[in-house]
Amino acid sequence: MGKGLISVCNETNALGATGAEAAAILNSAASAAELRRQLGLGSAAAAVAGEVIGIGIFLTPAGMAKSLGSPFWLLTVWLLVGAMTICGALCYGELAGRFPRAGGSYVYLEEAFGSRLAFLYGWMSLLVLDPGVTAALAVGGGAYAAYIFHWSPAAIKLAAVSSILILCALNIFSTLLGAGVLRWITWLKLGVLGLVAIWPIAFRLGSRANFIPFFAQRPGALPLTAAFGAALVSAGYSFGGWWDVSKIQGEVRDPERTLPRALILGVLAVTAAFILISMVFLYVVPLSRVTSGETFVAQAGEALFGPAGGIVLSAIVVLCVLGSLAAMIIASPRVYFAMAQDRLFFHAIARPHPRFGTPAGAIAILGILASVLVLARNFEQIVAYFFFVAIVFLGLTVAGLFVVRQRDSGAGPAVKTPGYPVTPVVFLAMMILLLVALAVRNPREAAVGCAVVLAGVPVYSVVRHKMKK
Repeated sequence: MGKGLISVCNETNALGATGAEAAAILNSAASAAELRRQLGLGSAAAAVAGEVIGIGIFLTPAGMAKSLGSPFWLLTVWLLVGAMTICGALCYGELAGRFPRAGGSYVYLEEAFGSRLAFLYGWMSLLVLDPGVTAALAVGGGAYAAYIFHWSPAAIKLAAVSSILILCALNIFSTLLGAGVLRWITWLKLGVLGLVAIWPIAFRLGSRANFIPFFAQRPGALPLTAAFGAALVSAGYSFGGWWDVSKIQGEVRDPERTLPRALILGVLAVTAAFILISMVFLYVVPLSRVTSGETFVAQAGEALFGPAGGIVLSAIVVLCVLGSLAAMIIASPRVYFAMAQDRLFFHAIARPHPRFGTPAGAIAILGILASVLVLARNFEQIVAYFFFVAIVFLGLTVAGLFVVRQRDSGAGPAVKTPGYPVTPVVFLAMMILLLVALAVRNPREAAVGCAVVLAGVPVYSVVRHKMKK
C-alpha cells in the first residue's frame, strides 16, 4: 500500500500541487484504501475458536485413542499441542502489535523476509489452500446435514455452494454482520459442546472404569513412538487455523492489545473443548470398542442420546462446521486484499467497496473458487497436499519475530512475547517435530505441495517486472 500512496504523491506534485494539497490527497487515499476498524475482542476470539473447532473435534479423538491406547497419552498429546499453540499465539500477538495491517502471516512474512516469500504464501493461499479448505468444510457440513434430511449427492453440492455464497454475501454487505454471525455460531457451539460434556456425567451414561488402566497402553495399540508421532500430526491438524484471526487485524479495534488476548482466549477455549470431548467419548465408549472415527462418533451418539444420537450429533457437527466456514470466509480474503495493496495482485481488489467498506472483490474471488472446487470434487487431496507447506509458512512466520526484533531499535509494540526467546524456540521445535512426522508419514504429499509453491517463483518475477514498469 505504501508504494501506491507514494505514487499518488509523486503524481500530485508533478501536477503542481502544494505540499498541503498533496498531504490532503495522501490522507484521502490512505483512508480510502483502509478497512474500517470495527471488530472487538469477542469477534476476534470467536474467529480463533470458530475456525478450529470443526468436524475434527469428533473424528480426531478416535484415531488418536486407537493408536495411543491410553487415556494418559491422549491427554498428554492434547495438552502438549495446546501449549505449543499458545506459544505460537503469543508470538503472533507481538507480530500483530508491530504490523497491525490486514493480511496476517502475509504481512509478517513480507516485513521479515521480503515480498517474494510473502507472495509465495499468498500464491498458495489464494489458488489452492483457502478455496480447498472452504470447499471441504462446506461439503463436509452438507454430508452431515444429508444424514438428517436424506439429501441426494446433488443436494449436498447445492447446499455446500449455497452456504459458501450466502456467507460471502453477508461479509460483502457488512463485516460487522459477518462477524456477528460468526460470533453467535461460535458461542452457540461452545455452549452445545459444554452441554455434551455435562450430559453423560449428570445422567451417568458412561463408566469411570473405561479410563483404567490410565497410563498403560491397551493391547493392539501402536508402539508408543509411532503412536505419539501419528497423534501429534492428528492433533496439529485439528488445531490448524488458529493463526487466521491475524488476517482480520486491519479491522480490529486496538489490535496491539486485542489480538494477543483474542488468540490466547481462543486457543484456551479450543484446547479445553478438545480435551473435554475426548474424555467424554472415552467415558461413554471403552477404548476396546474403538474401530474408526465414524463408528466412534456413532457409538458415542447412541450412548449419549439414545436411538436419535446420530441425528443429534450430526446437527452438532453441522453447527461446528458452519462456524469454521464463517471464520474462513471472513479471514482468508484479507490476504488477497493485502497482496493487491502491494500491487502483487489485481489492484482493483485493494479498494474496499465504496458503499459497504468491505474487501468485496477478495471475498467474491474466494467464494467463486471454492464453489468451483465443490462442483469439481477435487479438493480433498488439495488440502492433504498443502498442510505440510502451511506448517512451513507458520514456522517461518514465527521465526520472522527474531528478524524484526533484531532490526527494531525502538521500544517495539505495546505487547511483547512473554518468555522471549524461549517461547518462539519452543514453538519452532514443535513445528520441526510436526514437519518431520508429516514428511515421514506422507512424503509424496509434502513434496508435491512444496513443488507447487515453488512454481510461484517465476510468477512472482513476472508480477514484479510488471509492477516496476
